[in-house]
Amino acid sequence: MQRYRRSPNGASSGRFAAVFTFLIILLGAIPAQAAQNNLRIALLPIIDSFPYHVAQAEQLFTQAGINVTGLAVSSAVNRDQLMQSGEIDGMLNELMTTANFNRHEARVKIVSVVRAADQTHPLFRILGAPGSTLQHATDLAGIPIGISRNTIIEYVTDRLLQQACISENAIRKQSVPSIPERYQLLLQGRLQAATLPDPLAQSAMASGAVLIIDDRAIAGRSLSVLSFTNQALQKKRPIIKRFLKAWNLAVQHINTNPEAYIALLMDKIRIPPDVQANYQIPPFAYRQLPDRSQWQDVMTWMVARRLLDHPIDFNTSVALDLLDEPGAPPLQ
Repeated sequence: MQRYRRSPNGASSGRFAAVFTFLIILLGAIPAQAAQNNLRIALLPIIDSFPYHVAQAEQLFTQAGINVTGLAVSSAVNRDQLMQSGEIDGMLNELMTTANFNRHEARVKIVSVVRAADQTHPLFRILGAPGSTLQHATDLAGIPIGISRNTIIEYVTDRLLQQACISENAIRKQSVPSIPERYQLLLQGRLQAATLPDPLAQSAMASGAVLIIDDRAIAGRSLSVLSFTNQALQKKRPIIKRFLKAWNLAVQHINTNPEAYIALLMDKIRIPPDVQANYQIPPFAYRQLPDRSQWQDVMTWMVARRLLDHPIDFNTSVALDLLDEPGAPPLQ
């Protein structure tokens, strides 16, 4: 009886080749799929980035099936360089930063408000030096105020002085871009007044600086946001939706029980030692977007200062379809 002899080039070899090819395709697809589920976000070491740390600590991103890398940046300049070079998908920033990126073409969109000044938790304060006789906002007429040019710091300063009915020609500003340097110059009395963000402003007050006015006086104008590139919004839209779901779940947890996160906050965020004992975690915005009036006010300010040639359209800079209406029930 003649036995069938399999040829090395026969069906068995063909099946092996097919299986091998399938494995190569599968192994190649795994890294591609993993990359598709990755997001890289630039975060300044400020309180506004705290929901990211809560989401990581509670594995909310992992539960959402995504991998989020928060890249710590030391300055807005560093953050913007990463965005310019395409090394990140998104960033924690402000309305004017988004407008600057979109000045020539639509490149990024705001997907969520992170924090906004409210009646209990300001974002920025104008302070007088320790021992200052400055008490009211109207006292700031003609007084040089330490600020960072062309940033939210200058925008908030201008709007607060205008709220106090100080005329444009009586507003004086002194550029000190470094926030730590501005803080030190104020405490040394080398600046009569300065605009500082919380919690550093609270630290300055603990060291004797005088509160003159803060952005609770212009609530609704002072806010931070999350922005993503249009490329990421096109290629990773479902991933960004999952990211926002996890981020807002972290926001819910923080807002519901902020005291439970004090230890994590002190570990992840730079809170000055002299305010740590009594520091209260502020509320974060839950599923909110900037409205047209907020955007238009920033456009008016930027055009007036020739930071933009013309206003940037709201619809090209804000992603209106990623979040439900503010106040809607939590995503399931």
